[in-house]
Amino acid sequence: MGSGEGGVVKDVGSKAELDEALRGAAPVVLYFWASWCEASKQMGQVFSHLAGDFPHALFFRVEAEEHPEISETYSVSAVPYFVFFKDSRSIDALEGANPTVLANKVAKHVGPASSVESASPVSLGTADPTILEAAKNMATQSISSKTEELNSGLSDGLRKRLQQLVESYPVFLFMKGSPEQPKCGFSQKVVNLLKDEGVEFRSFDILLDNEVREAMKKFSNWPTFPQLFCKGDLLGGYDIVVAMHESGELKDVFKDHGIPVISNETKIAKDSEGPIPEMRGGITESTGLHVEIVSRLQTLINSTPVMLFMKGKPEEPKCGFSHKVVEILLQEKVAFNSFDVLSDDEVRQGLKAFSNWSSYPQLYIGGELIGGSDIVLEMQKNGELKKVLAEKGVATNVALEDRLKSLITSAPVMLFMKGTPDAPRCGFSSKVVNALREEEISFESFDILSNEEVRQGLKTYSNWPTYPQLYYKGELIGGCDIVLELQSSREFKSTLSE
Repeated sequence: MGSGEGGVVKDVGSKAELDEALRGAAPVVLYFWASWCEASKQMGQVFSHLAGDFPHALFFRVEAEEHPEISETYSVSAVPYFVFFKDSRSIDALEGANPTVLANKVAKHVGPASSVESASPVSLGTADPTILEAAKNMATQSISSKTEELNSGLSDGLRKRLQQLVESYPVFLFMKGSPEQPKCGFSQKVVNLLKDEGVEFRSFDILLDNEVREAMKKFSNWPTFPQLFCKGDLLGGYDIVVAMHESGELKDVFKDHGIPVISNETKIAKDSEGPIPEMRGGITESTGLHVEIVSRLQTLINSTPVMLFMKGKPEEPKCGFSHKVVEILLQEKVAFNSFDVLSDDEVRQGLKAFSNWSSYPQLYIGGELIGGSDIVLEMQKNGELKKVLAEKGVATNVALEDRLKSLITSAPVMLFMKGTPDAPRCGFSSKVVNALREEEISFESFDILSNEEVRQGLKTYSNWPTYPQLYYKGELIGGCDIVLELQSSREFKSTLSE
């Protein structure tokens, strides 16, 4: 692919090729699409027209399912999806089929300053009116469809079918093709890794059932395939499974969940788990860790009454088991802090030896290890989790919902954001603040970084997983994308004055 050519749309062949293109001086627009998505086809034609109108920029497209490692890098959860780059870094994104918004963003980020106001008619004027009308109809439906999906989700029958599938065998793989005949390289590699791990597994060919294929993306909140499940919980896609295999963590997860392996693998695992030899010179004999690391781990564990070591953050878990424990703590209305073990390999590896627990997440209450997701779930079911929390003096806040209601209705327009209006702590919060100020709308705000209980509790209360969240008269309007879409369509101010 090289550096690409201005004026035409290039297909991305690999992440390495994309990275090479992004290192160039020209601005880049990246388009994620899927062959099964009708909106992708319509927006693809609009995208081609824009590439012709802005020949000094580079326009690339990525088949989202064929390149899961690229899709996961840019958090693509739906198509069509566009990412804008300048000076080798991502500066903006757009989800959905909205040709006018796309044209304006292209003009803003890659075109001359004088073209911003006229971008939409100039860039789209030569496009087929039928294509534009179809894409605009899709854009009109996008906000309501997002809300409908959040509220209604999957049908009970379909959700039950998917649940039965993922729980039908301890290790279950949704893939393209079959283990004997994989239909994509990523599925092939995960099959090979599972064979290397020595575990038995069952699989489902998502190419044979489009209903399951599309529903699984919502069910697991994971946009690409393959998807690997263990005991009914999502481990992740290709990249995560490979990383877990290479670090030895995949073997640990299977062991912790009682997944049998072939005898040779069992022998290797046992050999690697031999006793840690006694050491001197600042090394603790019980764990084999340096005293400084032990001290750091103890400080982290005891930094809060309830501490969760997990993959990712509570708002963005990077594995199904971590997500499950976060959900349980939110359901129990427990205030907790967390540590992302993927961000610090010293903690990630050291805590395994310190706790003698080989996988994540790990939940600590009152400085003592409770266990991983299976144990925490069982304790919640039999009521033991509430008992332990009470014994450790951790109070669950049953009045949290009332507090959230009070905060949401404390002003006609209420913004829950990261940071403050004068000092936002994330780009999305900053954009919503700017939109409110541009429309001269008075509002109050709450910094969710200042209160973990509100930060986590509001996600469950609103059924909206990210921030910022904008409310009007106690009703959720949405996040950054919806606010910008409303502003672009000149419906923002009228929505907040009804």
